[in-house]
Amino acid sequence: MYVADSRANTDPSAGSTTGIARRTARVSAAVTPTVFALGAVSLITDVSSEMVTAVLPLYLVTGLGLSPLGFGLLDGIYNGFSALVRLAGGHLADRGGGRHKWIAGIGYGISALCKPLLLLAHALTPIGLILAADRTGKGLRTAPRDALISLSSTPENRGRAFGVHRAMDTAGALLGPLAAFLILRATVDGYDAVFTVSFCVAVVGVLVLVLFVPGSSSTAAPRTEKAARERVVGERVVGEKAVEERAVGEKAVGEKAVRPTLRAAFALLARRDLRRITACALLLGLATVSDSFVYLLLQRRLGVPDRWFALLPLGTAAAFLLLAVPLGRLADRVGRWRVFLAGHGALLTAYALLLTSWHGTALPYAVLLLHGAFYAATDGVLMAAASDSVPEELRSSGLALVQTGQAAARFVCSLGFGAAWTLWGDRTALMASAVALAVCAAFALTLRPGRSVLEPAS
Repeated sequence: MYVADSRANTDPSAGSTTGIARRTARVSAAVTPTVFALGAVSLITDVSSEMVTAVLPLYLVTGLGLSPLGFGLLDGIYNGFSALVRLAGGHLADRGGGRHKWIAGIGYGISALCKPLLLLAHALTPIGLILAADRTGKGLRTAPRDALISLSSTPENRGRAFGVHRAMDTAGALLGPLAAFLILRATVDGYDAVFTVSFCVAVVGVLVLVLFVPGSSSTAAPRTEKAARERVVGERVVGEKAVEERAVGEKAVGEKAVRPTLRAAFALLARRDLRRITACALLLGLATVSDSFVYLLLQRRLGVPDRWFALLPLGTAAAFLLLAVPLGRLADRVGRWRVFLAGHGALLTAYALLLTSWHGTALPYAVLLLHGAFYAATDGVLMAAASDSVPEELRSSGLALVQTGQAAARFVCSLGFGAAWTLWGDRTALMASAVALAVCAAFALTLRPGRSVLEPAS
């Protein structure tokens, strides 16, 4: 079932040194069937969700007449409400001893059921409740899904595995806005048609998860990481005594520390690397303007007609799709934290371009390219970096901690940016966000995690 597992368990003593090197190279390059299956689920689900996301800003601001502050509130709910349930999803998946798939499936199902409800909502309160329920589903599924990817990959190829998944996920993000655009042009009741088709596609995604994703990672995952640790030890030519001491030391960390309880999950923050990763993700999230606001800013700067608005996310998705795997591989080679911070540098450059007086035809392409590069360098790379600091038994909970901090920070940013836009205008709001991002990025450099994250996996 797991390609990496079967290769990782090959006896290192068999064959020549050249054969060992070749097998090691193949292990590093392997991406397991679980990753591809989850990528297919995310691709289909993102077609569904991005159809809605692509038209939602225009639907709310133009169709329903919401102010930037009102839209900021709803956008904050849409992108940040999942922070309240991510820890619950991670804990339930870990506590179930391999129920990652089924907790993720519940999350995907809840999000799918919310799509047709948008047909019935035409006011701020019901739309907010529906978006909150949709994000509850996302919060439940994200940590278990990322834990499955992490547990079915070796430390050496973890960045690549997340890169492959995020590339497939982004292929859906690329197709979703295009589908929404075509539906809006082909139908009279465009928004209702988008929401209906989105629901049908989401149901297909749930079926793919149920039928093709393995039901348990608990049996294969420990073999994968155990083999990876043994290979690293062998490559470093550590003596038998040192190996035994390391094993005893790891066991002595405490049986209680790896029991899947909420207390154990929060206790993970006592780990220096994970604590600093979480703090940096939170700080940088406070200055990360929502995608929807970026697209609205571009529309205002360039005077993009409403009918073309749904195509703007295609630029971000295309750049993300092209760069996710290369940047994931680069993170495995040069260090995940360096790539993560470089991604925020790309985002800061995009903000700077939006603040200039340049109105050239290349502006939207440059901004969307940088926007997509930001996601390619941060989304999966952050999860790969956090995975290195979390034990297998609490992998889902540990990743949920980082995701919760980041999502909560972005929720606050959406509210703050919407309020600033309403009070002082879009340019001033973006200027404040750019300054905040520069300050937070500089501070993140001083909080950088240890060697296990900064340097490539051995």
